[in-house]
Amino acid sequence: MPKSFRSLARVAGLCLSSLAVAAADGPWWPAFHGPQRDNLVRETGLLKQWPRQGPRLIWKFPGCGRGYAAVSAAGGLLYTSGDFGDEERVLALDVDGRLRWQAPNGKAWRGAQPGSRTTPTYDDGLVYHLGPHGDLAAFEAATGRRVWAVNIRETFSARLGLWGYTENLMVDGDRVLCMPGGAEGRVVALDKKSGRTLWANTEITDLNAYSSPIVAEHNGVRQYIALARTTVLGVEVQTGKLLWSHPHESFCDQNVTSPIYRAGQVFVSSGHRAGARVVRLSADPVRAQQVWHGVQLDNCHGGVVLLDGYLYGSGCRLYNKGLLCVEFATGKVQYRAEAIGKVSLTWADGLLYCLDNDGEMLLVKATPQAATVISRFKFPRNDSEHTLTHPVVCGGRLYLRHLSDLCAYDIQAR
Repeated sequence: MPKSFRSLARVAGLCLSSLAVAAADGPWWPAFHGPQRDNLVRETGLLKQWPRQGPRLIWKFPGCGRGYAAVSAAGGLLYTSGDFGDEERVLALDVDGRLRWQAPNGKAWRGAQPGSRTTPTYDDGLVYHLGPHGDLAAFEAATGRRVWAVNIRETFSARLGLWGYTENLMVDGDRVLCMPGGAEGRVVALDKKSGRTLWANTEITDLNAYSSPIVAEHNGVRQYIALARTTVLGVEVQTGKLLWSHPHESFCDQNVTSPIYRAGQVFVSSGHRAGARVVRLSADPVRAQQVWHGVQLDNCHGGVVLLDGYLYGSGCRLYNKGLLCVEFATGKVQYRAEAIGKVSLTWADGLLYCLDNDGEMLLVKATPQAATVISRFKFPRNDSEHTLTHPVVCGGRLYLRHLSDLCAYDIQAR
């Protein structure tokens, strides 16, 4: 068994209950970047090479509304969001691409880069969604009936950033965790059944950015780890106490990429030569000490994955164009595959799935020595806007979205 599969098998043991749900109810990808929020797909049996014209298109749904949200999957349904005129909506489709329900959630985003931002998060029969103006709502996953709603910008006295709210919500235990960035709540926990505030951290001085958080356990303490406007920080999930923070400032107000936690160390990255860094967390009291910083892996918003001690992600097109491989422990750049360009990505069954800004989908074999494109095809579109939504692999299918169009491709090996 290859080393990458052995490593993932150890992690997969943490989510056996989730996999049992998946087996019973169909595809399981309940949140942005999956059940572990690491963007690593555990399923196997996928095509190792695509036909020249690309994998078979199963269906196309053209009614998502304008947006950049990806899809989540649970209970036999797919969830996404989009803007329809002045209204933002959450949508549910069945696995055959038929609309099952749609529900409004606040105003559409008409500021910089107009369109929906966030992928709905599924947990325990409810779907949670954060709109660009701070409308956080919970819906019945099967019907779309709204259960509760809170505007986190108003409730916690926050101001909208240039790009609006773009955080993909984290549900951990009985808590919905998020970063309003307000004077009355920088990071908060809401009861997932009622929306009631469980705690609100006001000691943090930094503002929210546009990144989506992770939750990790360090020395027995569960932490909400987020990339904020000028820092990366960790907050105790149980109490809301700030545990640590470390400077990480973007030059263009674009701290977007999710952090990665591994064995007491945290990786973050930002575009436009702000670059990447890894910090090491100490024991109690928790402090963050920088391990390395480099400007080459300046990932803007396409995502980075960690595989067997190596980071894979695109540099910013303006400066470090291409897919980079960087050693997690040292920051050493192994190579830059310039031909692959600036991509949003995910990893499944030993391969990277990379969607570039121009709508080309690439299947890539990436190792610490080289990145090789195995197959490619053009995602159909009728405009020249950048294709920015992250690809999703789930249930033997590849889901690609561009603005209002969502396509499902058959990538299962037979």
